[in-house]
Amino acid sequence: MAIISEKLVIFKVFENGNDLVGVADVELSTLTAMTESIKGAGIAGEFDAPVTGHFGGMEATFNWRTLNKHNISLMVPKAYHFDLRGSQDAYDSAKHIVKQQAVKCVIAGRPKEISLGKLDVGASTGTANKFEVMYIKISVDGETLLEYDKYNFIYVVDGVDYAADIRDALGLS
Repeated sequence: MAIISEKLVIFKVFENGNDLVGVADVELSTLTAMTESIKGAGIAGEFDAPVTGHFGGMEATFNWRTLNKHNISLMVPKAYHFDLRGSQDAYDSAKHIVKQQAVKCVIAGRPKEISLGKLDVGASTGTANKFEVMYIKISVDGETLLEYDKYNFIYVVDGVDYAADIRDALGLS
């Protein structure tokens, strides 16, 4: 029988191990492979070939309920390290129980944009910080599902590092 992940119950945002001040939801990165158009003799037409381990710009957006000192200070031009730690409900269909799965997302990035939001009586401001992501790692129940590091040529999916041969070819291993 299967374990079916249902929904995120709760998560907290930590910066360098410290709980961030504020309540947020986070829009994680989209990974879009860089491609090169391939055409020529022996190919019927053309196609866009993904470049192994190379992705376009990646962003993470932290959406805050209020405008405060901390989300303004996140515009200091430096690299930030965030841990997003949460728990999600998962249904175990063999035992007919709901259990908790630990979810962890580690992001390293640099500030790219701040939207100060809107001042409206009795409403959240909708303040948002956007970061350019250079590193991301997603784990569920301690198992690494994805790890991508642009500077260190690491691209792990389901435990396989698809950039290992690239590092070997460059003499980086």
